[in-house]
Amino acid sequence: MIVKTSEEIELLRLSGDLVSRTLAEVGKHVRPGVSTWDLDSIAETFIRDNHGIPGFKGYAGYPATLCTSVNDQVVHGIPSKEVILKEGDVVSVDCGAILNGFNGDSAYTFCVGEVAPEVKQLLETTRLSLFKGIEKATSAFRMGDIGYAIQSFCEQHGYSVVREMVGHGIGKRLHERPEVPNYGHRGAGCRLKENLTICIEPMINLGKRDIYQERDGWTICTRDHQPSAHFELTVAIGKHQADLLSTFDYIEGKK
Repeated sequence: MIVKTSEEIELLRLSGDLVSRTLAEVGKHVRPGVSTWDLDSIAETFIRDNHGIPGFKGYAGYPATLCTSVNDQVVHGIPSKEVILKEGDVVSVDCGAILNGFNGDSAYTFCVGEVAPEVKQLLETTRLSLFKGIEKATSAFRMGDIGYAIQSFCEQHGYSVVREMVGHGIGKRLHERPEVPNYGHRGAGCRLKENLTICIEPMINLGKRDIYQERDGWTICTRDHQPSAHFELTVAIGKHQADLLSTFDYIEGKK
């Protein structure tokens, strides 16, 4: 685990802010008739106009700036001119950007027009579960406490937690140790160290938790083709509470 200095955390905060503002810019264009390719172009332009570098593009051969995962796609959906959003869809938009040599990473699942009530409730529960996990992101807890908080909250509401895909540490590299599962046992796992920086990102399914990878080598889908939701924030472990390094405030009109 790479514990950061206060100076490094401030640089990560700048990266996180850029990613947060990029997601808000993309969110303005999420509507029926827009392609996920269009959203990707908007994100790349915004990041570069703000002196950043797309963090995902070229990472392990990934071809785009965003991951855009529609409906039963859990994560890592590749933007395409052929994928046109339609009324009632949901789309997870995962974005990374590099600024001053440090990575920002955040994700938000958007509704496209009017969405079925049960799907909207899935999104709200997933979003809330993220903040349940963030409540445990202090040096008083262990990694399993974060996962347990997310898992127990979602399963109480009848949803399932994806096991194979997890959150991660972040810094000069997009993916650092430790892994951050969205399931676990209270008091288990590594002790959370103050100034450790991690991405917490629950991936929660309306149906069963089983997933598979499409032939493109990236896109992860639910095996039962029920919708999935994904929300992600970057935090620094604090002594008494987590320090949020990315935010949904720009998306939700609080900034």
